[in-house]
Amino acid sequence: MTVQEKDSSQTNSAVVADYKAKTGKSAALFERAHKVLPSGITHDARYLDPYSIHVSRAAGPRKWDVDGNEYVDYFGGHGAMLLGHSHPAVVEAVKRQIELGTHYGSSHELEVRWAELVCELTPCAERVRFTASGTEASHMAIRLARAHTGKDKIVRFLGHFHGWHDHVTAGAGATYDGGTTPGVPQEVSSLSIVMPSSDVAAVVKVIEERDDIAAVMFEPSGASWGQVPLPPGFIQAVRDATAKKGVVMLMDEVITGYRWSSGGAQKAFGITPDLCIQAKIVAGGLPGGAVSGKREIMDRIDHAATAARKIERILHPGTFNANPLSAAAAVTALSLVRDEDLAEKANRTAAELRKALTEVLVQEGVPWGIYGQSSTFLIYPNPFGDSIDPATFDPLTVPIEKLKGARGAGPLTGKIRMGLMTHGVDVMGAPGGFVSATHGGAEIEKTVHALRQTIRALKAEREVKAA
Repeated sequence: MTVQEKDSSQTNSAVVADYKAKTGKSAALFERAHKVLPSGITHDARYLDPYSIHVSRAAGPRKWDVDGNEYVDYFGGHGAMLLGHSHPAVVEAVKRQIELGTHYGSSHELEVRWAELVCELTPCAERVRFTASGTEASHMAIRLARAHTGKDKIVRFLGHFHGWHDHVTAGAGATYDGGTTPGVPQEVSSLSIVMPSSDVAAVVKVIEERDDIAAVMFEPSGASWGQVPLPPGFIQAVRDATAKKGVVMLMDEVITGYRWSSGGAQKAFGITPDLCIQAKIVAGGLPGGAVSGKREIMDRIDHAATAARKIERILHPGTFNANPLSAAAAVTALSLVRDEDLAEKANRTAAELRKALTEVLVQEGVPWGIYGQSSTFLIYPNPFGDSIDPATFDPLTVPIEKLKGARGAGPLTGKIRMGLMTHGVDVMGAPGGFVSATHGGAEIEKTVHALRQTIRALKAEREVKAA
């Protein structure tokens, strides 16, 4: 018996059967992968029972799996592909660079131009330091904040994801009590003050009353790129309180950077943090991240500045910092973001998509919700059976345990994803996804059709009941 047959033998679902019938080569690859990779995957978000698809190529808003199936893609490289897949200018830049060298072990002109673009586009960026990933940027930014303030505690928020390193795991996963996770010492987790984002006054009070806080760190979208949105006034209240107290406001723009606007969420909201972290789009869809912010904080890495102040410098090596291939992609991508209104185009398309998907729910009489910000969308499939009117759905009225818990509440989310894939649409596990500047009317139409057909199939299986 194969792995996927063993895991899914209990279901007689036509949705699952249709998915498996179309993805035989992906199933075979999964069998190979499962022998050498934990769960047969290389990123938790790619997990799907019985197995996920394996993709062979991608272009613009579409991708194709090893079975030849075509999908409208809303994974978007986990949010990295604002320009769409294989943008010709980015491809040409990387091809040109790969012939010149992939790793010099020396400084190069592209890293300077990359830094200039980040500082030009990002309101808080007086200086920038490149890393190899968003997780590395998160780790460095926390270290900078602690060194700058001389304090140890970091205020974070339930469900907000800032990478997988030890200092940001508590409260970010499936449990929302702020406790530690396996492999992370309690002493490390105790350095975080993990709070719900729903009570702004309580957050302000903690900042005002405590004297051991180095930074307040959050996703400006709300938890997991907006799956749990922030209440109105949250960011401004945090900005006011941190500025008054001398606490570093650390904005995680790994997702929102250059997606919420050409200058990220900080430009879109008109609120400038002290530090921000970026990845994904900042590296043009290739591996890379960045920490940027006030010069006085960033100078903790600077040789001359720390020598002049007679303070110990923060060491920051990193073999792949500002790698030439990533720099080539980044310079091209960020130039396009600046010059071609790409974030705004994706935002408009996503708004049209959210409206069209909501109309499907209304027409089908399904008590789910469609929501999202900027160029994202999320489907709340209401696995807890609450009374919901899709025409007026407001995620701020739903507690975090339900918004974040929908993915793990039985097989429904997996069936939604498989149903959509059967009809040529691939979404992330929330379920939901990212819209690129290359998505348009044809992709919206296909997605609307896929959701309608999936809902009808789930009704037939009694997974979904009309309101």
